[in-house]
Amino acid sequence: MKVIQPNCRIQFTAEDIHFIVSTLSHGAQDGPFLTQLLADEETRDQILDDNTLFHRLMEHRGCLPVSDHLYFYVVVRHVLKETGIENRRVADYVAEMLCEFSRQDRTRCTVPGQPGTLDYVFEMLAALKQADDRTSFCLRAHIGNHSLFLAGVFPDRIRHRAESRGFPDVSYYEGMGQANFRMAGDHRLAGRYELAPIFQTLSDQFHNARIALNDVSQRLFALDEPTQNIDSLLINLSGAK
Repeated sequence: MKVIQPNCRIQFTAEDIHFIVSTLSHGAQDGPFLTQLLADEETRDQILDDNTLFHRLMEHRGCLPVSDHLYFYVVVRHVLKETGIENRRVADYVAEMLCEFSRQDRTRCTVPGQPGTLDYVFEMLAALKQADDRTSFCLRAHIGNHSLFLAGVFPDRIRHRAESRGFPDVSYYEGMGQANFRMAGDHRLAGRYELAPIFQTLSDQFHNARIALNDVSQRLFALDEPTQNIDSLLINLSGAK
């Protein structure tokens, strides 16, 4: 099982840099200067917080000329700040989680020694009983990610399934996400991967993080022409549990 890391900001492409520079430049002379500033970590982060980038991404119609890493980082950073979650590494982690989960095969939970995939939270919890130390850490983190992804991106689907078929409601996913992020953050491997503060924040502020992703989901589904990113997320809808 892969351990997700907050590394969107080090995976930007040349097209991403061009998009940032073309969006924020006021003239041809600004391009080289902005490109130089983006090479510095501190000034890069300040530039990425510019609201102009967020609005350009949200208002664009059709296929965006940017990577998922830039798209999700800028959007997630913006909405998390609005709910009071200011830490950039938390935004980077959540953005990378969305990048991973926007690929259908990455939403599947596979555990050594377990046949097939674990698609339901109760299956993942059952697998914890026989999991070794590292697998237990990865499962806890995955349950937290899985819960945040579903409750954040597909809350209406969760509510519909809860009302019509008796499936768990949003509060169930909030409880699962909070508890498992907290236990993942307490695990010794969280320190090794430098994830303990991120997991603690997501546990303490799971509700706010979920509301922030609800905002992202509503904005994307409201567009007349879905972006490439929401198209990829919709692929998972048929398989999300």
